[in-house]
Amino acid sequence: MTMRVQMPHLLARAGTVSALTLVTLGGPVPAHGAAPEVELASVSVKALRIAASKQGAPYRYGAQGPNSFDCSGLTLYSFRRAGRALPRTAAQQYRHTEHVSRSARRGGDLVFFHSGRGVYHVGIYAGDDRIWHAPKAGAVVRLERIWSRAVWYGRVR
Repeated sequence: MTMRVQMPHLLARAGTVSALTLVTLGGPVPAHGAAPEVELASVSVKALRIAASKQGAPYRYGAQGPNSFDCSGLTLYSFRRAGRALPRTAAQQYRHTEHVSRSARRGGDLVFFHSGRGVYHVGIYAGDDRIWHAPKAGAVVRLERIWSRAVWYGRVR
């Protein structure tokens, strides 16, 4: 076994590395029974990949996949396929997540767009200030730069 694979494996067993770091270093993402934060990170990374795999799927109000989506339908579908349940609407999903700061956000976290105290849109954070989302009628699932500062972040547990 090479050092490249051994090191991530040992770090994962110690519970000191994220799933994103493991993937970057070329190591395996830990399976069920691993340190809780590593396991949760791997669910988020999986949900992120699922959302990305839906690129080009058309927006349809109320759709939850697998071939068309609205914003919260995409997040619900992606996390359900990754092994976590979410409520149906963006506002319900916000209340269901652990709220995290902008500086603590990571790939796979949910990005909630709000006006005042009301949440009106959700996407999955992809890093580099970008999200995967189903934006609006006439559009398709796509990767897009976050266009507003009126966002909150939530981590699915």
